[in-house]
Amino acid sequence: MTFAGWLTIFLFAAILTALAMPLGSYMAKVYTGRRVFLSPIFSGPERFLYVILRVDPKREQDWKSYAKSLLIFSLAGWLLLYVILRTQNAFFVPHGLNPLGYHSAPWNVTFNTTSSFLTNTNWQYYGGETTMSYLSQMIGLTVQNWLSGGVGIVVAVALIRGIIGRSGKSLGNFWQDLVRTVLYVLTPISVIGALVLVSQGVIQNFTTYLTAHTVTGLTQSIAMGPVASQEVIKMLNTNGGGFFNVNSAHPFENPTAFTNLFEMLLVLIIPAALVFTYGRMTGNRRQGYAIYSAMMLMFLGAAIVAYIAEAHGSPAQHAAGLHTHVISGSTGGNMEGKEQRFGIAGSALFDVVTTVTSCGAVNSAIESFTGIGGAVPMANLSASEVIFGGVGTGLYSMLLYVLLAVFIGGLMVGRTPEWLGKKLEAREIKLAGLGILITPLAALFCTAMATASHAGRASISELGKGPQGFSETFYAYLSQANNNGSAFAGYTGFIQPNAGNVGSHGVTFADLLGGFDMLFARYAPILFALAVAGALAGKRVTPAGLGTMRTDNPTFVVLLIGVIILVGALTFFPALLLGPVVQGLTGHLY
Repeated sequence: MTFAGWLTIFLFAAILTALAMPLGSYMAKVYTGRRVFLSPIFSGPERFLYVILRVDPKREQDWKSYAKSLLIFSLAGWLLLYVILRTQNAFFVPHGLNPLGYHSAPWNVTFNTTSSFLTNTNWQYYGGETTMSYLSQMIGLTVQNWLSGGVGIVVAVALIRGIIGRSGKSLGNFWQDLVRTVLYVLTPISVIGALVLVSQGVIQNFTTYLTAHTVTGLTQSIAMGPVASQEVIKMLNTNGGGFFNVNSAHPFENPTAFTNLFEMLLVLIIPAALVFTYGRMTGNRRQGYAIYSAMMLMFLGAAIVAYIAEAHGSPAQHAAGLHTHVISGSTGGNMEGKEQRFGIAGSALFDVVTTVTSCGAVNSAIESFTGIGGAVPMANLSASEVIFGGVGTGLYSMLLYVLLAVFIGGLMVGRTPEWLGKKLEAREIKLAGLGILITPLAALFCTAMATASHAGRASISELGKGPQGFSETFYAYLSQANNNGSAFAGYTGFIQPNAGNVGSHGVTFADLLGGFDMLFARYAPILFALAVAGALAGKRVTPAGLGTMRTDNPTFVVLLIGVIILVGALTFFPALLLGPVVQGLTGHLY
């Protein structure tokens, strides 16, 4: 552990907060229909898109109509992406957009990939540079990076409208919210972000792959492609799937220490800003501050534990005397699977940033972390996307926990629970509870199916026969249920013998089970969140009394964190004991 490492973690948190507050204020103006400084630029394209979509942005929707529009849009997106990926080597695809003539992946891998990118997961059972054409990367995967994240954001906005609604049923208009999200929020940040990445060395071209001759006389293929445009939106919308197989560890995706910091900020900026948007839209900024405090405390706790664990190293490394090696300018620590240019702090922080969200991008090998260090991303995912979480999903998941915490607080003091002037009744609590439990149930059910069946165990690596094998399996389905996308690399759903034969056989069980895991765990919570919004929108607001429990002070922050930890621990602690905790305490490498 070094001073520079600690400075990296706390400086990152300070910069994130400083950027998120003004962005949150800006987004509140966007979603309340107020004029912003980009209105002169995007008001024309906005009207044009409404004409193309043939929708009336002034037409209000209740939660059922809002959910129907969302599901229809998502279904159309799934079908279109599946067709694009299955026809990437068709005759109408220009050679320049598929320079190596890649064939389409098998149907089962395509099903998994389509479901993955539609649900903002970007789980990848393939290597991007050895499987996907430039056309598939751009109009297929990158477009879904934009739209899937946008869907999450608008659900959070709809829930906020339901919370602050006064005896109405409207949650806004799905199509207007989505268009304004893409134009006013994602586009300006993406354009600026892509230019920053290109200036630092992230590639953006349509060049065919280069061939380099090594000093040993061998040849090496160097992948090219439109990387920066996909990199910025996959980080900004917490998607995570990389253009390259090694993701953000590749120097063409993440070349410098500056881009490492910049990409981490891209991942968290919108989830953090939305919390302040919530405070602005409710008319009580302290509400946003309280939720942000809870998120930041849990985030820093995870980052500190991960950094200490990786800087200390594993019992096996200490037994072998590896802790005395001088690595990356500091003594000791676990540098296996990490990039020298990022070091332990930059790798541990990146890992935490991308597992508290639904991003899943990695700049190091999570399976090479120590047992305790590897438990941190699992614990982050066990919180079910409430420690900032994905774009939109983090806020609406956290608000469901807030509702549950208010209910529990009301039971403690013997009063009917109230939240922002609205009395909470059995219907809202049941819907919130179901919305919270969907993700854990999906992850645990799929893990049980995979570990109990021969077809499921076929996906575990040859080395993963002990706690490591269980960790690989559990992490895979936990990651997919949380729409995260990061993985313990040993777990596979696609066996590809060589880059020229993309049509080789896959592990169909993992492809299909994972695909359904992602779809169910994405859209079921969305429906419950919108149902909660609809229930709250129709309630009258009553003035707060002397006995009303405040939800904007430190006491409530402690209660909220306690509820999140308690639910996560009761749900996932036995599974964590079987995998990373056993591995960390016994010193087993596999």
